[in-house]
Amino acid sequence: MWRRRADLIDRANAAAAGVELPSAVYKTCPWQPRALIETGLRQWLRCCAPALRDGQVIGMPSRAVDEAWHGFILCTARYSAFCKDAYGRYLHHHPEGGAPDDIAGVNDPLDEQLGRTVVAWALVAGPDEHCVLWDLDEKVGVDHPWRIDRQRVAAIQAAVTTLGRERQNRTAPSTRAQ
Repeated sequence: MWRRRADLIDRANAAAAGVELPSAVYKTCPWQPRALIETGLRQWLRCCAPALRDGQVIGMPSRAVDEAWHGFILCTARYSAFCKDAYGRYLHHHPEGGAPDDIAGVNDPLDEQLGRTVVAWALVAGPDEHCVLWDLDEKVGVDHPWRIDRQRVAAIQAAVTTLGRERQNRTAPSTRAQ
């Protein structure tokens, strides 16, 4: 089962890295540098893989990336093809108050959803890969930026690392001599 889970994340990582993002994606996203926003969008799309897999709703930590994602969604054929390649199904956008009531976690406080985003990043990130999502809006000059406090990110990442180590210790075969 763990191999299958890793395959799903690898698939989304590859699709996010390879998708062509046309200039139409940025029509309502005027902030610069565009390359930073593109990096954020690709990271966000990668975070969505474990969230979809696990039936979780994650929060969007960046207004600039949210605008770029909206632009990508409006490129309907390209976005639909990306979703199929990355996730095997369509990734719907559920703005606040717009989701069906039967979606688990959609009405959770934003703080909880953002916490799940940090967990999702921990699952998709490469070794020593830096996430730009947490303070991207401040870096590109968004008025009223969205963000996650760096200390909270660090605390969640430490907890995920600890849980991962504990799981490995429980499942590792014993090396004790018999």
